[in-house]
Amino acid sequence: MAFDFKKEYKEFYMPKSKPEIVNVPKANYIAVRGEGDPNEEGGEYQQAIDVLYAVAYTLKMSYKTDYRIEGFYDYVVPPLEGFWWQEGVNGVDYSDKSAFCWISVIRLPDFIARNDFDWAVETAARKKRLDCSKAEFLTIDEGLCVQIMHIGPFDDEPASVELMDRHIAENGYENDFSDTRAHHEIYLSDARRVAPEKWKTVIRHPIRKK
Repeated sequence: MAFDFKKEYKEFYMPKSKPEIVNVPKANYIAVRGEGDPNEEGGEYQQAIDVLYAVAYTLKMSYKTDYRIEGFYDYVVPPLEGFWWQEGVNGVDYSDKSAFCWISVIRLPDFIARNDFDWAVETAARKKRLDCSKAEFLTIDEGLCVQIMHIGPFDDEPASVELMDRHIAENGYENDFSDTRAHHEIYLSDARRVAPEKWKTVIRHPIRKK
């Protein structure tokens, strides 16, 4: 049976609909950076998603090619994730999506090395006729965070964030946003097939002890 990150690491992908504090271990990702409104049709964000999935599935299906990845085992491509921030804003201002800076990512299995990633970027670009030059191999060490499962549209996230802020304040923590620690979302629903009121999104914020 294929390895499924959501099932094997439920504490990070399937939190409850109430805040909880977690320590997230370091992991490697396919990443594409950009700016602007993610809802712009054919915009920079949409293009980034195409690149991420092209590289992700090239790696997953590598066993059907002549290229061999050491330690490879079958796995389910992990869900899309995103780190979001706006210059001069502590957290996220949902009313101004055009001001977003973001890093869109898909997690990589630990056996994927940088040379495997480079092969996949080159192969995906050639086979898909897609510019994959913005894809990067990124290691992220999130560390101490608060997270929650948000159910509903993205624009309703402030209510869940308020619950997170209240929880950390009551337990002696505070938010720890910085140039390297940002608002993090993990998308568990296919927005094309699921009604917005049923969307499941993990929201995760960096924290520290007061």
